[in-house]
Amino acid sequence: MFLGEFQHTLDDKGRVILPVKFRDLIGEGAVIAKGRDQCLAVFPPDEWEEVARRTRELARGGERERAAARSLFAGATEVTPDRQGRVAIPNNLRVYAGLDREVVVTGAFTHVEIWNARDWQARSAEGDSELASGADLPELGM
Repeated sequence: MFLGEFQHTLDDKGRVILPVKFRDLIGEGAVIAKGRDQCLAVFPPDEWEEVARRTRELARGGERERAAARSLFAGATEVTPDRQGRVAIPNNLRVYAGLDREVVVTGAFTHVEIWNARDWQARSAEGDSELASGADLPELGM
């Protein structure tokens, strides 16, 4: 599973280094796509297949679902980390996520997320507040 939070920067070519522990789980390649809340999601091939299957099913539900599916599939691209563990993020995906120089790479259990650093700070603070309040969350066994 993908766990952790890592501060990184995009280089001049729009590449970001994936943490070693994430590279080991991704292997030789992955799919990067638009994620919820305007982050990018990086899926190992088996998880991407599951996302694609569920998205195809949902797209049968109506116009909104088809529009979201089109956007997801049209924006998705296969990536392979280079020797330094960098992956190139296409411009259309950098624009979608508002990525500039400073980014945060996070584990999200089944996939990796890439966030604009400012957006991540705000989302992380919201999540911390929800976690602290325990509202509508399952018992964490603590």
